[in-house]
Amino acid sequence: MLSKPYAVTAVSIFLAGAATAQDMSIIVQSTTSTANSGLYDYLLPIFQETSGIQVNVVAVGTGQAIKNAQNCDGDVLLVHAKASEEKFVAEGYGTVRTDLMYNDFVIVGPISDPAVVSGMTDVQGALGKIAEAGALFASRGDDSGTHKKELSLWSSAGVDPTASSGQWYRETGSGMGATLNAGIGMGAYVMTDRATWISFGNKQDYQISVQGDDDMFNQYGVIPVNPEKCPSVHADAAKIFSDWLVSSAGQDAIASYKVADQQLFFPNAPTK
Repeated sequence: MLSKPYAVTAVSIFLAGAATAQDMSIIVQSTTSTANSGLYDYLLPIFQETSGIQVNVVAVGTGQAIKNAQNCDGDVLLVHAKASEEKFVAEGYGTVRTDLMYNDFVIVGPISDPAVVSGMTDVQGALGKIAEAGALFASRGDDSGTHKKELSLWSSAGVDPTASSGQWYRETGSGMGATLNAGIGMGAYVMTDRATWISFGNKQDYQISVQGDDDMFNQYGVIPVNPEKCPSVHADAAKIFSDWLVSSAGQDAIASYKVADQQLFFPNAPTK
């Protein structure tokens, strides 16, 4: 587990005759799944080779990423909690929100399957069975996009898991990778985005137990931070990066990223 609340990824490729590092550098406040999956390690060199812009990624839960951007500690926001993203723009912190890509959430669990949910495609029904059985469930509990989605699914299932906090419902307050490690260590079910699960190296005897429900759809959005709220923002470079991500070149790059021959993210920016 990281000793700091975030991880920073930086890849620097400058074109000959490019502007100063300050002028050609941006900070992306990002959800952890895009970083943990290796997507940025793949995308950023492609973008930077053609633009000369250095992209530094601060990877935290979506809630914290939004707070950081509101504090003007970033130039671009890339997260996955659409209602919160739209609120961010409505309050003037972002210029415009654009759909970028999607994948889905899954619930993973031990092969022993104590709640007997393996193979289910009804996520609310599966969560109900987990709660009824009192089977261990490890939650991120960190106000991330995944955590927000998880809580909404519990609510739809008519269950308040926080009433059993510390009993069968265990809140880690950690990122996705750390929560998966903790959940697997205690034999608990865990909800995760599929990209992180595919990239995760400590699966042990775990498998995907619940998947395929339309309610587990996971949309990502990209938002440049508004220079009217944050005068120090590198607005031009931020727009270049955001525009590239939703362009045909950026969308093709996202689609081409695979792990173990599996596509992790599916681009769906609106065509212009």
